[in-house]
Amino acid sequence: LIIMNSVVSPVSYSGSPQQQEVKEDIVSSSEEEEEEEEDAAADMKTLTSGGGDLPQEFWQVQKLVRYLKVGNQTATIIALCNLADFDLKAQYCQVAIIDAGGLEVMANLLETDDVKCKIGSLKILKDIVEHPDIRKSITKMGGIELMVQILSDSNKKLKLHAAESLAKLAKYKKGRRIVRKNNGIPKVVDLLDVDNTKVENCIDNNEVDLSLDMQVARGGAYALWSLCKSKKNRMLIKKAGGFPLLAKLIKSKNISLLIPVIGTLQECAAEKSYCMAIQAEGMVQDFVSNMLNDNIELRRHCASAIFKCAQEEETRALVKSNGGLEPLVELIKDHSNHDNKELMAAVTGALWKLSMSDDNVKTFQELELVPVLINLLKENAEGLDDLQFNLGKIQILTNIVGAIAESAKAPQNRETIRETGGLKPVIKLIASTSPGLLVNVAACIGQMAEDVETIEQIRNLDGVRLLWSLLKNPNESVQAAAAWSLSPCIRNAENSGDMVRSFVGGLELVCGLLESKDQQVLAAISFAIANIAKDKENLAVITDHGVIHKLARLAVTQDDLLRSKLAEAISNCCELETNRALFGKAGAVAPLVSYLTSVDLEVHRTTAAALHQLSKDPWNCVTMHQSGVVPHLLRLIGSEDEAVQEAAADCLQNIRKLALACEKFRYQHNKA
Repeated sequence: LIIMNSVVSPVSYSGSPQQQEVKEDIVSSSEEEEEEEEDAAADMKTLTSGGGDLPQEFWQVQKLVRYLKVGNQTATIIALCNLADFDLKAQYCQVAIIDAGGLEVMANLLETDDVKCKIGSLKILKDIVEHPDIRKSITKMGGIELMVQILSDSNKKLKLHAAESLAKLAKYKKGRRIVRKNNGIPKVVDLLDVDNTKVENCIDNNEVDLSLDMQVARGGAYALWSLCKSKKNRMLIKKAGGFPLLAKLIKSKNISLLIPVIGTLQECAAEKSYCMAIQAEGMVQDFVSNMLNDNIELRRHCASAIFKCAQEEETRALVKSNGGLEPLVELIKDHSNHDNKELMAAVTGALWKLSMSDDNVKTFQELELVPVLINLLKENAEGLDDLQFNLGKIQILTNIVGAIAESAKAPQNRETIRETGGLKPVIKLIASTSPGLLVNVAACIGQMAEDVETIEQIRNLDGVRLLWSLLKNPNESVQAAAAWSLSPCIRNAENSGDMVRSFVGGLELVCGLLESKDQQVLAAISFAIANIAKDKENLAVITDHGVIHKLARLAVTQDDLLRSKLAEAISNCCELETNRALFGKAGAVAPLVSYLTSVDLEVHRTTAAALHQLSKDPWNCVTMHQSGVVPHLLRLIGSEDEAVQEAAADCLQNIRKLALACEKFRYQHNKA
């Protein structure tokens, strides 16, 4: 027997060169991290100080740890086996191991040549590393590096337990970084490479009955699941060939294997390249088929994967064609699932993204989804004061409101939302602070405002004023969403001019946002100004706030969305006669001519209208002619859009009238 005297004591522990490197990194870490560790150590002293109140098992665990330190190989293995019989997830066991210096011994055991000692140590570490102090200690001792090395061992049981331990250690940022820097990701990926026949025959749902090869693959999948929470790691997993192996394992029928495989895929689906690959490999069908399984956790991960992949139109169509809409609606209709917040977040997220397709919205109408969403919204919208501290509920509300907003594009759904009292809880959520939720709330109100009947209800609930207040939000996405949604409110409201003027400082706020650096904000605000300028009194007010020069400064943009909305704003601002000359003096005319080189038809429509209005000023006609507008206008006269034809023809007419007037003046002058 090999004598275990080589096991060093806690005092003399030095570790391998890699472990020394980790120690040096920790020594050079920030003061804040050192203070955090000191606090953790202080907490441990507090836990161990009340020795008289600790259970008998605490002292038994400490006694076994002492045997680990001084015993021979046989005694060490027996002690490890006995330790494994305790409830190692209980805090008193973990405290006992730390207090007796057992972590150093177990870390050293990972460097021995004895396989049984290594397996015994890994089995114990696997159950205790979730404790923050144990995790920190194992990381300091270089335990992660040692586990990564074990992944290359020929013994499958060793690789299995090392992978399962790494799966828990890699849940934390530092652990993921150490695995990546020690080239651990390709080694974890290799664990997934099992024979196709074993995957196909793996149908039993009982974890114990899995073959050792499949257990190793499952352990590797759990490790990858933890590792892929980092973007760098996701890219390395793909580079190491992890995706084809996951695609093979997803064909398994074993739930215990499918959960980490689909969990990894849904985490990786945060990257667009993975979404495209998932779609190309036909995995969407696998997600849908597994949605029919009785296992709630598996269904949750499938729903989450659909949520992340359904940003693509083709994926949404695939989910529908494979019958994936009905299982999602069934899940959300089942009231027993409503307390499972993680499941609700995944399902509502999938429904939101899938509702972006008109065909899916029609199917959801048949399945009566909107009333269910409204009821779920009312359930979760209570207690706004505590909402900012409940991230799970915020995610669910964001998804629900997003799904309602997409559904509201259909007139029938808008009527359902109005009649079931869905507007009140949506408007109430404007008081929240989550940017993602506020964006969806604004979008929902904007869609509802497309109905003339609904806009009055929005006004009665003070929705327009609250929506306007979102323009003050520091988040640019919220500002843009609010501005986009204000346009239908202004366009469809009765006496909208008076309504807009009733918001104290509202017009000044809108004009001020034209100095934003965000293209979406600028486009949305320009569109809002285009609608505000339809009222002459409001046009006069925003002119006084310097809107002409602010719009003119934006005219050099190359963004087609901003171009189209900016041209529309300029066109409507020209209804005030003096503004036409002001735009010319501000240098807005020549850049507008260049918009006609765009391939966007909407840009052509709004620009032609703007040029027509500007051409009513003779000096602008001169600028247009010098900028080469005539060939573009001649081309637009042949457009299929009648509005574009008319605006282009009217603009040419004004230019021609000026030219004729000049020729007539020149002729009379020469004759005289």
